[in-house]
Amino acid sequence: MDNTILLSLAGIGVLGICCQWLAWWARLPAILFLLIVGILVGPVFNILDPDALFGKLLFPIVSLSVAVILFEGSLTLKFEDIRGHGKTVSNLITIGALITWLIIAYSTHYLIGFPFELAFLFGAVVIVTGPTVIIPMLKTVRPNAKIANVLRWEGIVIDPLGALLAVLVFNFIISGQQHYSVSTIAITFGKIIFIGFSIGFISGWLLGQLLRKQLVPQYLRNVLTLISVCAIYVLSDTIEHESGLLAVTIMGMTMANMKDMDIDDVLDFKESLSLLLISGLFIILAARIEFYQFIQLGWPALGILAITMLVARPVSVFISAIGSDLSFNEKLLISWIGPRGIVAAAVSALFALRLENAGFAEAGLIVPLTFSIIIGTVVIQSASAKFFAKILDVREPPPSGLLIIGAGNVARAIGKELQAQGFKVVLTDSTWENISLARMDGLETYYGNPISEHADRHLNLIGLGKVLAISGRSNLDTLACLKFKSEFGVKNVYELKSSREKHIDEKHIVSTRHRGYELFGENVAYGNLAYLLRNGAEIKSTQLSDEFTFEQYLEKYGERVTPLFAIDNKQHIQIFVANGKMKPESGWTVIGMIQAG
Repeated sequence: MDNTILLSLAGIGVLGICCQWLAWWARLPAILFLLIVGILVGPVFNILDPDALFGKLLFPIVSLSVAVILFEGSLTLKFEDIRGHGKTVSNLITIGALITWLIIAYSTHYLIGFPFELAFLFGAVVIVTGPTVIIPMLKTVRPNAKIANVLRWEGIVIDPLGALLAVLVFNFIISGQQHYSVSTIAITFGKIIFIGFSIGFISGWLLGQLLRKQLVPQYLRNVLTLISVCAIYVLSDTIEHESGLLAVTIMGMTMANMKDMDIDDVLDFKESLSLLLISGLFIILAARIEFYQFIQLGWPALGILAITMLVARPVSVFISAIGSDLSFNEKLLISWIGPRGIVAAAVSALFALRLENAGFAEAGLIVPLTFSIIIGTVVIQSASAKFFAKILDVREPPPSGLLIIGAGNVARAIGKELQAQGFKVVLTDSTWENISLARMDGLETYYGNPISEHADRHLNLIGLGKVLAISGRSNLDTLACLKFKSEFGVKNVYELKSSREKHIDEKHIVSTRHRGYELFGENVAYGNLAYLLRNGAEIKSTQLSDEFTFEQYLEKYGERVTPLFAIDNKQHIQIFVANGKMKPESGWTVIGMIQAG
């Protein structure tokens, strides 16, 4: 094989992963870096020519990639989520989406000169925000809980719904391309919708039954699902041209809403696969753009961007929020945050390729116009949303708080002392007695399993930056660490060993790579601390100074003290862990459990 081809393919993969890492480091949506890198290696330096590299395979590769991305997005759409997250979210994905669609479509027709069918297709494509661009922005901006919940759930739910609308508009355009009578267009469009919905629903239900009844071995679940998505896309498109994307979208929505259907492992795999496809796909798509297309769009493209951000978004938000408990300032910030993302870029590129082949001369401008909206909204809003949130006084404080898994006597004692030192703490437990005692101590609590679906919707993590798993139940603590590593980061998840782990064989102990940092020391376990507290031990804070150093602190209390935390001069909390090298300095506060003398 030609080394140039190998270098190009490997280079796309390396650049894609580097962009994803850079986005994580900068806390910005990855799509921004992917598009910029694609433009640099494409039209700027002419290093990558996707059409020459892939040839006739380009269109099938893009088509199957978009099919997988749409399927993965539709797997997250549960209808109960639409009903369960307030009137504002429901209005934003229905009335608000319709308002945005119409405003952008008519603006595009009159400013850019697109025919109405292409203008309405473009309008449908760019109503989608999506979690891949919203969530990184929320982590940086840190708006209050009401704003964060509205924006997060709008992005999650509108992702597949917006894609579905774009697919329907595209199918309507195709059905009317060669048939001029209204009845013929309606019949062709109806066939596409019927075939897409039917095949998507039936295939989703059948695959769901196979997975739900454990008729497929665990190691084949993900591969079977992937092959099924590709096969259903091709089958539906073969039976009725252009119905494939609709079929895979309906397939995912069907599986997501089946009762007693566990698709978490499938969804994790699809998210990883989508990440890979997105990373490569957008570098390839951006590399195909020519600068003359941006020049051809000219100043009207900036007009569309301005209308999208300053007219369509605020109008849709303020109308959707009528009757809600959102304040004026909260509505303003929601109006300002509406970056376009992955689905918009993927769907626009695929539809542009298809419509160009179908003879629509202006279709080639859909991609640069969409990318202009994506880059404009992501850059402008990422750079300014934090400032506006601060000015509008709707920003949460830095996430210095701690989520404590468990509300037993150890967790309550630690929570009380940390709260006394000014840190926000939230204790979670499924035992009502523990929760009741924690509330009597004045601690904020969540009554329920912290890794439940209910917790996903109702456990408020705003202001929290670390997790302490100290329930004394090793299985729960380990699962909680696994769950919250993606939310808080690996470096912010800690776990206290259970006493049982001291007395069982290593082959029965969960691997450390799945767990948090080992809390408080190698020889410290939950049972030890619980026993000491029951026998008069106390958790106390001690201020260090030049005259009373940490070494003198240890010498004073000897074996009676177990150092737990330290608060540095910047009021940041540091945690003692097994094999740790922390050395508290003068001016720091040390929090330790001290046994009765």
